[in-house]
Amino acid sequence: MASSGVNRWLRPEVYPLFAALGVAIGICGFQLVRNICINPEVRVNKERRAAGVLENYAEGEKYAEHFLRKFVRNKRPEIMPSINSFFTDPDRN
Repeated sequence: MASSGVNRWLRPEVYPLFAALGVAIGICGFQLVRNICINPEVRVNKERRAAGVLENYAEGEKYAEHFLRKFVRNKRPEIMPSINSFFTDPDRN
């Protein structure tokens, strides 16, 4: 009885589903750990919770302006810019 359940779910057709779920769970876990560890608004320690509302804008700016956001700020939102410019640029045709 148990082997039929294993045979049902461990077929090669469901490997992409497991991969997609694994990536989604990994992203959620990363964001959870990131927020708990470095978010200035999340306070786990009792001493930090007792501080109340902090007006620490520099720490919040550092958290919000992380490396990836700085990297993509001046980039065009394209996946394949060379192919897009080939088909949309009238000067090249």
